[in-house]
Amino acid sequence: MPLVPEIDYGTPASRSENTVTLTVDGKRVTVPAGTSIMRASMEAGIEVPKLCATDMVDAFGSCRLCLVEIDGRAGTPASCTTPAVEGMVVHTQTDRLKQIRKGVMELYISDHPLDCLTCAANGDCELQDMAGAVGLRDVRYGYDGDNHVKARSGTGEVNAHWMPKDESNPYFAYDPSKCIVCSRCVRACEEVQGTFALTIEGRGFESRVSPGMHEDFLASECVSCGACVQACPTATLTEKSVIEIGQPEHSVVTTCAYCGVGCSFKAEMRGEELVRMVPYKDGKANRGHSCVKGRFAYGYATHKDRILNPMVREKITDPWREVTWEEALAHVASEFRRLQYQYGKDSIGGITSSRCTNEETFLVQKLIRAGFGNNNVDTCARVCHSPTGYGLGQAFGTSAGTQDFDSIEHSDVIMVIGANPSAAHPVFASRMKKRIRQGAKLIVLDPRETETVNSVHARADFHLPLRPGTNVAVLTALAHVIVTEGLFAETFIRERCDWSEFEDWAAFVAEPQHSPEETEKFTGVPAELVRGAARLYATGGNGAIYYGLGVTEHSQGSTTVMAIANLAMATGNIGRPGVGVNPLRGQNNVQGSCDMGSFPHELPGYRHISDDATRETFEKMWGVTLDSEPGLRIPNMLDAAVDGSFKGLYIQGEDILQSDPDTKHVSAGLAAMECVVVHDLFLNETANYAHVFLPGSTFLEKDGTFTNAERRINRVRKVMSPKNGYADWEVTQMLARAMGLAWNYSHPSEIMDEIAATTPSFASVTYDLLEKMGSVQWPCNAKFPEGSPIMHVDGFVRGKGKFIRTEYVATDERTGPRFPLLLTTGRILSQYNVGAQTRRTENVAWHAEDRLEIHPHDAEQRGIKDGDWVRLASRAGETTLRALITERVSPGVVYTTFHHPETQANVITTDYSDWATNCPEYKVTAVQVSPSNGLSDWQRDYEDLSRKSRRIAGKLEAAE
Repeated sequence: MPLVPEIDYGTPASRSENTVTLTVDGKRVTVPAGTSIMRASMEAGIEVPKLCATDMVDAFGSCRLCLVEIDGRAGTPASCTTPAVEGMVVHTQTDRLKQIRKGVMELYISDHPLDCLTCAANGDCELQDMAGAVGLRDVRYGYDGDNHVKARSGTGEVNAHWMPKDESNPYFAYDPSKCIVCSRCVRACEEVQGTFALTIEGRGFESRVSPGMHEDFLASECVSCGACVQACPTATLTEKSVIEIGQPEHSVVTTCAYCGVGCSFKAEMRGEELVRMVPYKDGKANRGHSCVKGRFAYGYATHKDRILNPMVREKITDPWREVTWEEALAHVASEFRRLQYQYGKDSIGGITSSRCTNEETFLVQKLIRAGFGNNNVDTCARVCHSPTGYGLGQAFGTSAGTQDFDSIEHSDVIMVIGANPSAAHPVFASRMKKRIRQGAKLIVLDPRETETVNSVHARADFHLPLRPGTNVAVLTALAHVIVTEGLFAETFIRERCDWSEFEDWAAFVAEPQHSPEETEKFTGVPAELVRGAARLYATGGNGAIYYGLGVTEHSQGSTTVMAIANLAMATGNIGRPGVGVNPLRGQNNVQGSCDMGSFPHELPGYRHISDDATRETFEKMWGVTLDSEPGLRIPNMLDAAVDGSFKGLYIQGEDILQSDPDTKHVSAGLAAMECVVVHDLFLNETANYAHVFLPGSTFLEKDGTFTNAERRINRVRKVMSPKNGYADWEVTQMLARAMGLAWNYSHPSEIMDEIAATTPSFASVTYDLLEKMGSVQWPCNAKFPEGSPIMHVDGFVRGKGKFIRTEYVATDERTGPRFPLLLTTGRILSQYNVGAQTRRTENVAWHAEDRLEIHPHDAEQRGIKDGDWVRLASRAGETTLRALITERVSPGVVYTTFHHPETQANVITTDYSDWATNCPEYKVTAVQVSPSNGLSDWQRDYEDLSRKSRRIAGKLEAAE
């Protein structure tokens, strides 16, 4: 059977509860009012022929195949656009309809090439299917489409203009000779993705789909989300992997391992070879949509750079030598025990990964607490979203976002703070932009004019271009307007919050120094913009706030999160669809790694390690006594290593040398350790300081769960055998056994059972429930047996919502004569995080290097032209990269991404961090930019080291 999505054509449950009853081909069927005849026919078990209809887009009625006859009506209306009416009698198969459909199909086929047997879509082509459905066996008009193909190849003579085949996109090919102009791809680009990159060019038989104005796909505005390819009913748009491998023969539903949206995909396979990733239409986070990374950038899983055998070396200057798994794990266990005997129990620790599953993360923190006997565990989630946990925990009582993604469809005002969903969370951004096109208003707080501020048909109503580091001041100014103009929701506050705390907070924000006019002096945001945005958010209907790393990665990250919570409570925008406070998590399992107890002071479920009852729960389950004192965070581990008291580190799926701030400090700490164990896919930057390398497995090679930004627990399913021999959870278990722990898990479902037994918010989560429901959102327990899409519906988890004063404290990182500019950082659509995955795919076609965005005024002052190499220097270090002159950044602000190790933006960033969580202040660094004559010293050293690493990898590959 062809692997095509089941057609839905709208969900009756989402329509009006009023129903109508009609008769279709003699069958009575009752459907909600407003349901199309096509959908009603399907409800009756009758399939109407179709080509332009798909569940991805709105009904269009252009293909003229789904025509029906209706008693009492003239003509043959399209069933996909005609609503069912009470008492209607419909005929889908009559002699007249058969003749019309066969004639329509003849026209389509006559303009189509004669290559059905060699077509890439053979067995998966709706045009072929419909030709069979209408009984078409021959074409009276000839095959003009085949003549066009011959003319294009030089073997025939046709004078008509014809567009050439376009193979510019690295992931899919476009063959206009096969296009039937159904417009499904154009409509998918507009309605689903919101990019508007495609159009219909030409007239009559010469009309075809075109990206932009005579551009190829790669050069056009196409973002390669794959919606057009998925919508195409023929082989006009086809994945190159299908052309090379052939049609898949089975599929497995799993979850994407890129950003925090958590898209569901069908991994379509031939044997153990992955043919393509198709977004799963029943995925509750993505609803059948995808982005370029999840859809196409999975090639890293089979990249030649992957290390598939364990390696050991005595010193980091020695060459690696391959060993067996048994030898590697025995060596690690022996070294860790030696270090603890020599330097003390607290001399070793570990780092969990936001890339790995919940079950794998749970095991790593368990290994550290139960095996190492300390709480020296941390995670990369602390360097991105730990202020979310602290701030929302203080205000609401939970450490996560309040809504599901479907909630955006009910929002009237959307405020985006310190985030660029169009680049970092594109599938959610598509849903957000669709809601904006439907009339919702958009407010953006960001130093840059991002794609979210100024995208096609979804421009921001208010853009507040605040100076980096002044988030708290701007949010307090918004609150000032809401309070002083009486725009707060008094009834909600009296019922749901502590009124005395509100009064104290209201008096604080009403102080004159918090007015937009006063804060404009140092935030740079015009007062009239602040006042307009505040009034819109407070009075515009359902107001939702979405925020990202531009909020959390500051010295006042936790304070900013609390300021956001204050705004939501003051306006009553909590506890129903369309509102809420929603952190857009950066990595696929940032939420899950926090949930699983990856911080040194918290056990799973955000319960403090000092709580006797909580510790007792785990002590009984694990059969050990747990240390009640919090352990070391990553910066503290590095400090202790430099001081000589911390000597061993197990790092699973994390490249701290590239991702953590102040690279010099990280390298110094790693160099001072005696046993660094890196458990990863590739020889990353941190592996340069490793003594043991344990090869990891990709999301395609394991079972487990991820938890996305909306608290959704999604299944990850193994679609191929681990190329290294073991899934990551199995490696951690083998290490635990080598260290004397009697672990005996046979499947990740058993680990989830242990999580549920010890963690109240996961109490009812089982793999059986996930299979039944598809996914659930925690808390999932006796009170919420099927999960909680929206939090704080009837009251806050902590009881009364807590208003907290948010005093603005300027960062210690200041500009001055030596460093007059402010650097902020972010992501780009095609690349991901430190680039370990996407740089090993064809995504490099879009972003082969990190660039420094600089305003024309600042560039002119320094004699810098677009594309010039520049030196970027701070108090911490320097690097060189090429300049991109743009007005997207304000004067005095520069911006870069951090996807390429050759640039390593974190050489520049300082060790300042959030006051509550130590989340690094990546977003505010004082810098100077000047023309450069070449690479910096560390970049030259890096090139030498990279060449050495490539030689090592090459030798290992040759040895295999």
